[in-house]
Amino acid sequence: MNIEQARFNMIEQQIRPWNVLELDVLNLLTVVRREEFVPAAYRSLAFSDTEIPLPGDGGESMLSPKVEARLLQEAAVKKHESVLEIGSGSGYMAALLAHKARHVVTVEIDAQLAAFAEKNLSAYGVRNVEVVEGNGAQGWLEGKETTYDVIIISGSLATLPVTFLEQLNVGGRIVAIIGEAPVMTAQVITHVSGAAYDTRNLFETSARPLRGVAPRSHFKF
Repeated sequence: MNIEQARFNMIEQQIRPWNVLELDVLNLLTVVRREEFVPAAYRSLAFSDTEIPLPGDGGESMLSPKVEARLLQEAAVKKHESVLEIGSGSGYMAALLAHKARHVVTVEIDAQLAAFAEKNLSAYGVRNVEVVEGNGAQGWLEGKETTYDVIIISGSLATLPVTFLEQLNVGGRIVAIIGEAPVMTAQVITHVSGAAYDTRNLFETSARPLRGVAPRSHFKF
């Protein structure tokens, strides 16, 4: 396989048509080599328009390249900003975010996946990402920072817990996939001021539910 040709094809045939047009994002996809974050058994699928299975017991997978790229673009991370990622996966999204942010905290509930992400990030020389093993389904308060400029949730949620809103700085953005199968919507929620938040729908998609979320009660009183 011609890796560079495959990378070029991924960007031009999958990602650009998904309205990912910002040059800094497109350039970053050539800088951070996706194949270095894919499990060895699936390396040949690194640039395919598919979700790639990850190690661990939870059946997690990497999002497809076009979804990753679109979420990254819509997060609009700036160099001075702090980022919280829920669901480290392979560490690939954290590596992308690290190139755009001041600091990234990525929280992973699966111990094997947390180790996999940390190994990949270390091998790739990423130094401004902190990988934490834990349940971030309600956000993350166990660190130096308790509020963030950007929060990216790498798994779907039926509804967004209010705790995430409380951990977002004014002007900050949450990028999340909200809803239940078969209808889920990628959204950007911006903290406008005080208790005011603006929600913008991006696209319909489907993603595995975030692990560690308390089951919803269906009883009505």
